[in-house]
Amino acid sequence: MNMTNSPHPYLAQKVLPVREQADVRNAWLKQRLEEVILPVMQREKLDMWIVAAREYNEDPVIMSLLPEPAMSARRRTILLFWRQPDGSLGRMSLDRYGFRGFYQAGWNPATESQFECLGRMVRQINPASIGLNFSQTFAFGDGLTHSEYEQIVAAIGPQYAGRVRSAERLAVGWLEQRIQPELDAYPGILEISNAIIAETFSNRVIKPGVTTTDDVVWWMRQKMSDLGLQAWFQPTVELQAAGELPPPIGITNPEERKLIQPGDLLHCDMGFYYLGLATDQQQLAYVLKPGEADVPDGLKAGMAAANRLQDILMDCMQPGRTGNQVLRDALRLARYEGIEPMIYTHPLGYHGHGAGPTIGLWDQQGGVSGAGDYELFDHTVYAIELNVQQPVPEWNNQVVMFPLEEDAALVDGHMRWLAGRQEKMHFIG
Repeated sequence: MNMTNSPHPYLAQKVLPVREQADVRNAWLKQRLEEVILPVMQREKLDMWIVAAREYNEDPVIMSLLPEPAMSARRRTILLFWRQPDGSLGRMSLDRYGFRGFYQAGWNPATESQFECLGRMVRQINPASIGLNFSQTFAFGDGLTHSEYEQIVAAIGPQYAGRVRSAERLAVGWLEQRIQPELDAYPGILEISNAIIAETFSNRVIKPGVTTTDDVVWWMRQKMSDLGLQAWFQPTVELQAAGELPPPIGITNPEERKLIQPGDLLHCDMGFYYLGLATDQQQLAYVLKPGEADVPDGLKAGMAAANRLQDILMDCMQPGRTGNQVLRDALRLARYEGIEPMIYTHPLGYHGHGAGPTIGLWDQQGGVSGAGDYELFDHTVYAIELNVQQPVPEWNNQVVMFPLEEDAALVDGHMRWLAGRQEKMHFIG
């Protein structure tokens, strides 16, 4: 697959009406069901995958497998996927309502119970291996509740229960893999995000000496809501300034200054869901002091160092390498160049902190056991999240943190930005 740099023709212009969004997502789901599941099942040597969940206690995977306008598992939904003798994929839904056009209906409630039907189908298909969603490593592969597990095992009987194993890598593989139309749409989605951030870091929203960081946070949250976008976390806005030491990363100081003033370095973090896909971006802005016409050179240099760390990290992100291998090599190369790096990059897709390899956590720069041992695969998307720290001469050589986050895809063995990256700081006059 080749990824185009052109934004989706209408996503770049507006957020689609809900009905049109559903049409787009259902077209994607049909293609994903045809293209994604079978190769991952083959890769992971699973003959059958059972995904089961009850209403309002949904498995993290199941909603990504259901077509619009489904909003829950409706009582209980059981989905079956299996490798057929002719090499194709069988798909069946054992539920009361059905998903015509997406799954073959397999259960008649008038003749047998739901779990009796499941047991009959398993015996009929006779898979050599059965994947269920339980995992100690990935939440995405651990969605099967204890009671559902017990009922499935009882329904399929001891012979087939002995063939059960974790489907964690199948669940992660399904969620992380992006088809071409999704990759084509992502640049347009990120154009919406970039537009929100650009307006946020402007005099329309921020009036130095009047506006607080909390004001900006709630403006961003409201803007996303007004556009019909769903924030997947509460946005954040922080400031750094000469003579004011910020709290360490991950620590909240309830007494920190929130009123935005000239001379402040501002940082925002925001992300939303649109068409089932998540964004996650962090950008920087500077509030000009009276008489200033541009960002101080020391702040520009810090941002350039953060851009360089992005380049180093993305060069290390290659298919087949684990998250921990990428982290180790990127940190080593950055330090060799005199950069003080911190990397906490994560996959992006159906979830903000998405399925796939973890490439560092802010508090685990030596590697992440389990999730960091998972390897990178082609046609996946990541939030390139990191920071560098370095002294700023104009601030009396105070050490300043420069956090950045932009979204990129691994396609045909190479990382590439989905909608560019921030290389020049926003400034507010």
